[in-house]
Amino acid sequence: MARINLLPWREELRQERQRNFLIALAVVALIAAGAVFAVNYVYNGLISGQDNRNNFLRAEIRKLDREISRIQELEDVRDRLIARKDVIERLQADRSAMVHLFNQMARSVPEGIRLRSIRQSGERLTITGASQSSTRVSTFLRNLERSPWLHTPTLNIVEAETGGDRDPEHPYRFSLQVRVSPPAQDQEEW
Repeated sequence: MARINLLPWREELRQERQRNFLIALAVVALIAAGAVFAVNYVYNGLISGQDNRNNFLRAEIRKLDREISRIQELEDVRDRLIARKDVIERLQADRSAMVHLFNQMARSVPEGIRLRSIRQSGERLTITGASQSSTRVSTFLRNLERSPWLHTPTLNIVEAETGGDRDPEHPYRFSLQVRVSPPAQDQEEW
């Protein structure tokens, strides 16, 4: 039988398979490295895009915070202006109140009473004066009760004056308090 040496052929085949394996291994390694770099690039792009969106949102939030603080400042200014307007409206409404008050006082004071002083503290008037008799003071109190601008008169004192500065025509001195408030719109007198 003839002797054929198959060893070099097997050795070449083995070397070719090993070379093919190493080439395939290198190709797979290159593909894997490329895939890793591609995935890394994609994820870095996604992260960068999200960072850009986050920075945009932060900038918009800062703008809105500035606008909110500006709105709060404007609301404070508006509240101050409304308070001023309310004061002006109240002063405008009270402008004619003194005319009405003095008109009511002139109508309420009966014959035989002389007013010495009228002091106002808020809604309270303190009236002091002199009278010919205590019944004149009672009449004065009744007149004040009927007045639409003067409410709840309270007599503090009625006494006969003694001493050197006594007025013989008006021997009684009195002091009373009354609350001032405008009447309801339908009862208001002009």
